[in-house]
Amino acid sequence: QVQLVESGGGLVQPGGSLRLSCAASGSIFSINVMGWYRQAPGKQRELVASITNGGRTNYADSWKGRFTISRDNANNTVYLQMNSLKPEDTAVYYCWSYSYRSFWGQGTQVTVSS
Repeated sequence: QVQLVESGGGLVQPGGSLRLSCAASGSIFSINVMGWYRQAPGKQRELVASITNGGRTNYADSWKGRFTISRDNANNTVYLQMNSLKPEDTAVYYCWSYSYRSFWGQGTQVTVSS
């Protein structure tokens, strides 16, 4: 089992920045890839970005150039730096990891509003 705990969400004005953190615990040795998904109201959950154990990153086109995913393997933590935030970035952001199956965090709300 892998446990994922997110932090760093909140309310931010358009154009602002937030950094989400996700701390992994449990069977972390089995994790192959970690990432962030988001679910906006009334929409399906969608991938934002992922990062492999080796540091290879993948971004959905909508967030390339504004969001950056990184990983601290020593502390079993993955980050999502979100810059130039827009109201349409408002969603619940979920941390995700994959080893023999997917594991999910509880989600953290990000609200972009003036």
